[in-house]
Amino acid sequence: MKFERISQGTAVPVATGRSQRGAVAYSSGRFAEESVAQEYRRRGYEVMAERWRGRGGEIDLILFKDDEYAFVEVKKSQSHGRAAERIGPRQVRRICNAALEYCGRLPAGLLTAMRFDAALVDQFGRVEILENAFGAN
Repeated sequence: MKFERISQGTAVPVATGRSQRGAVAYSSGRFAEESVAQEYRRRGYEVMAERWRGRGGEIDLILFKDDEYAFVEVKKSQSHGRAAERIGPRQVRRICNAALEYCGRLPAGLLTAMRFDAALVDQFGRVEILENAFGAN
């Protein structure tokens, strides 16, 4: 671990290598998720949860509008196409299972109207939302 001296006799650890890249990726991901949440709010959705974690996994955003829940996977990459490529079948199953767990706690249970969206963010911060990207109404 590398240390940086900030005053006489005092040193603090400085992120290097992998930990620095991880911190940048985390910040970039949080920025992308917040940009997507703002876009959904602009469209009239209520954000019910961010980074909701169940036994089956994590859902980036859970939104509600017009008696329907939208479960959103946010992906950021250089382009929207590259971001979309990062959503694989295993991840789709995990998100769907987590959404079923979430809805199981709601009054209507598994009869709750829901859809699964993909929100893609490119290197310039532009957001593209693909409604019902990997699920059926």
